Amino acid sequence: MTDFSRMGAAVIGTGFIGAVHIGALRRLGVRVEGVLGSSPERGAAGAAALSVGKAYATLEDLLADPKVDLVHVTSPNHAHYQQVKAILAAGKHVICEKPLAMTSGESAEMVELARASGKIAAVCYNIRFYPLNHHAHGMVKAGALGDIRLVTGHYHQDWLAKPGDWNWRLESDQGGALRSVGDIGTHWVDLVSFVSGQKVAAVFADLTTFIKERQKPVGPVATFSAASGETQTRRIETDDAAMIMLRFEGGAKGVMTTSQISIGRKNSLQWDMAGSAASAAWDSETPDHLFIGHRDAPNQILQRDPGMMNATGAAAAALPGGHVEGFADSFRALFQQVYADAATGARAATSTYASFEDGHHEMRFCDAVLRSAAEARWVEV
Repeated sequence: MTDFSRMGAAVIGTGFIGAVHIGALRRLGVRVEGVLGSSPERGAAGAAALSVGKAYATLEDLLADPKVDLVHVTSPNHAHYQQVKAILAAGKHVICEKPLAMTSGESAEMVELARASGKIAAVCYNIRFYPLNHHAHGMVKAGALGDIRLVTGHYHQDWLAKPGDWNWRLESDQGGALRSVGDIGTHWVDLVSFVSGQKVAAVFADLTTFIKERQKPVGPVATFSAASGETQTRRIETDDAAMIMLRFEGGAKGVMTTSQISIGRKNSLQWDMAGSAASAAWDSETPDHLFIGHRDAPNQILQRDPGMMNATGAAAAALPGGHVEGFADSFRALFQQVYADAATGARAATSTYASFEDGHHEMRFCDAVLRSAAEARWVEV
């Protein structure tokens, strides 16, 4: 067993997801040495709110700290590229939030830099680490579903459903040209690729911006928080929702929708895979249950229980059956693998977290979606 207390972490970003990272690190026993905010003032305020002892004034100060072994990048998307480059150049391991970069050109360079560095470099596609998604991955690998034929599903939220809702992801210079697809759609694509063992090879996409003007607050707004006070009208170019048909490299076909304007859907990621022998389906809002479908036998609902799961699924679980593992637990499971590999200095053959290569594929997926939507045709990834 790895003694995680010997390892030190620093977190860039003190917002919603940065706090989630810190909570998961503390559960593992990793020392959180400090945080870096978007300004020294916000960093200090974030450190105080999160009970972290140090707020670094600059990235250079963070990287000069010999107690930091691994850096978590939870900053807005536009900052990932330069920050990750500096982290790897400083000889530290890195976990970067998704999407990996703003463009596939940036992510391609990040892949090469990570390879050359010899450091552990992971992308935080945490939804893989709900244990039943690992169980489903093991089922597919063992042939329990047969040949995967059809993959369908969605990722729907409602936190940007009103003209007064605001977040930095709405602006393409901070979040990228794609929003619902880049922010949550890449989670869905990474997850179904992991479960099915097949990458997306081609797309036919339709993107829509339903709310073309929004009210941007003059002051900062945290993710999933309501805005208040003085606002400015801003024209919106990024996608509120998308419909995308998919072709997978192994021959499967699929269709997905993404939405950040589906009222009542707080964080609903669903996938359904139809194989030649059986089917399976999962919903992030009921994460401890996996549907397994049969033609000539009763259908099943597998409640997450390590004693009833395959080895791949059981390895991702931390609690007994009936004790629900949720969003925060998925980060703990992901970080447990990454820090174990960082302790040895190499990725284990059994590790299942998303690599920078996986993150680069999602950036190429986004390129294909943009081109397909613009040209109304199938585009290869």
